[in-house]
Amino acid sequence: MTEQETLKRQPPPRSVLSEREIEIVELVAAGLKNQDIAQRLEISKRTVDNHISNILTKTATENRVALVRWALQSGKVCVDGVNCCIIPE
Repeated sequence: MTEQETLKRQPPPRSVLSEREIEIVELVAAGLKNQDIAQRLEISKRTVDNHISNILTKTATENRVALVRWALQSGKVCVDGVNCCIIPE
């Protein structure tokens, strides 16, 4: 694998996602549906849909499963006590 291919495979840095987007990724990883996320955050489902679409684009993932995998690999979320280390900024 070339250096360029390696760089393409690396996840985007944490700063790529806003704090709200990280919060939504955490809720997706927790298994919540968009409507449930909207109710929890007191925003519209359409806003959640837009956030998730933007998150998928920013993280170069194609679906929620790939997003959760990215989030776990990147240390962005902690699920059921797995991957719960604090990553320095």
